[in-house]
Amino acid sequence: MANDCFKVRPARGLKGRTTVPGDKSISHRAVMFGALGKGTTKVRGWLSAGDTEASLASVQALGVPVERVSQHELIIQGGQLLPPDGPLNLVNAGTGIRLIAGIMCGQPFESVLDGSEQLRRRPMKRILTPLQMMGANISAVNDRAPLTIKPAQLRGIKYDMPMASAQVKSAVLLAGLFARGATAVVQPGPARDHTERMLSAMGVDIVTDGNTIVLTPNGELRPMDLTVPGDISSAAFLIVAALLVPDSDVTLTGINLNKTRTGIIDVLQAMGADISVTETGLEAGEPVGEIRIKHSALKGTEVGGDVVVEMIDEFPILMVAALRAEGRTVVRDAQELRVKETDRISVMAGELAKLGAQITETADGFIIDGPQRLTAATVYGHDDHRVSMSLSVAGLVTEGETTVLDARCAGDSFPGFAETVAGLGADIHVELLQQ
Repeated sequence: MANDCFKVRPARGLKGRTTVPGDKSISHRAVMFGALGKGTTKVRGWLSAGDTEASLASVQALGVPVERVSQHELIIQGGQLLPPDGPLNLVNAGTGIRLIAGIMCGQPFESVLDGSEQLRRRPMKRILTPLQMMGANISAVNDRAPLTIKPAQLRGIKYDMPMASAQVKSAVLLAGLFARGATAVVQPGPARDHTERMLSAMGVDIVTDGNTIVLTPNGELRPMDLTVPGDISSAAFLIVAALLVPDSDVTLTGINLNKTRTGIIDVLQAMGADISVTETGLEAGEPVGEIRIKHSALKGTEVGGDVVVEMIDEFPILMVAALRAEGRTVVRDAQELRVKETDRISVMAGELAKLGAQITETADGFIIDGPQRLTAATVYGHDDHRVSMSLSVAGLVTEGETTVLDARCAGDSFPGFAETVAGLGADIHVELLQQ
């Protein structure tokens, strides 16, 4: 079997203007919600990556016609879902399986949702509990995929979420589309609001009041015509790379600036980062703009509370930034990192240790004292796209040549990652290994 590895050497002076692939969260929702909207939905800037392709394939398996105008442009003929011929394979897509579970609970036919061994390790009780409260006939073995869903009459509920989670909130709201009565979700704190924005644009009666979201079924969903903005979670790798590499000046264009997603910018600015943000308009109901980043001397910081949810996917790359910052960085309230594609706290600490890093793990975060000197070694991506890319950025400020094995998984969210970084002047290239 063949796989890619990244070869990375220290960089100097990343410069230029670039963009990043479409927002993964919005791309998942665009194909699923487009399948529900009655009529023709047009999607431009769609992220064609491992996780989103799994969601698209699942929608097609449900009988929804999708025309691929190009790699990043889709035309979806929505309005009717049909029984699939077999289990829907969400591969590694945690967002995909949790969101589509809410939709499938309201269908008049049976379905099975499954995925890779990695996905089968991820916790599903967090969606099973509220969906079963709604009357859904959904079951799992040991609260893990595969999920088996049979037809049932759903009823609206008020659900107080034990933790802020856009995936759980979305699963409940999507099931609420097929329920009798209104469905209310109460969040303990802020979480991504892409579902609310997109459903509202499709004509759904959905009202947000503080941390309470109320959805009342009101008939057919309208189709959409949207352009997916660039993903801030993908941009984070380029942002940190530009901050750490001396003499860098990089501008990223067309990036989603939704305030529920920009916690990483707030934290980096608190660390002394020279980052300027300019909003330029709206795309798909989301604020979009430019981010300019210049090399900066960072200092340690403390991260916890509500901002954790706003940057949960960015902690692996924050680890790399913290290693080069002056002083102590403490992260708490981030226990969710232990049940992502991997246990990202443990995996990142272990792989960065191969480069000489010293990181203290805690139950809900980590402690890093910096700056630390890193020396080249061979590290492993663990089939986790954010781990692979974070280790690659670390290689840009590591003495010698760093080899990142299992780098192909970067394509789960950022196809062309190495080429994009190289285009800014980094010494990074892809090698194909035979295994």
